[in-house]
Amino acid sequence: MADQEIVRKICLSLPATVETENHFGFSVNVRGKFKGIAWTWLERVHPKKGRVPNPAVLAIRVRDLEEKDMFLASDPEKFFTEPHYAGFPAILVRLAAIEEDELRYLLTNAWRCMAPPELILSGAVPAAPVSRRRKR
Repeated sequence: MADQEIVRKICLSLPATVETENHFGFSVNVRGKFKGIAWTWLERVHPKKGRVPNPAVLAIRVRDLEEKDMFLASDPEKFFTEPHYAGFPAILVRLAAIEEDELRYLLTNAWRCMAPPELILSGAVPAAPVSRRRKR
């Protein structure tokens, strides 16, 4: 089971990654622009009212919509989406349902999606191991 402290520890271990000041989120600095890799899900609790942070769920960037669909199909207890994320390469992850090693895999891959090529090629972050997710 993961929590926000584990998320923070993993994200801040990735080069050029910073925590967002006004909400729980993490971005990689790409030549002065901050590209989001993970952030707290803003849930629509009541129709026609503003979204509210749900700290039990983390939105994590993925490579593309094909990878998103793969995660969503692999384990609906851990991964889900909502209409707000339709057509956007990110998955919603229930922190209570995911182990730290799998979360590290997801966050490292999110970082690789957004980090500049020269930082990735520098070898500052080793290649992510193959996830240990069960196939269904």
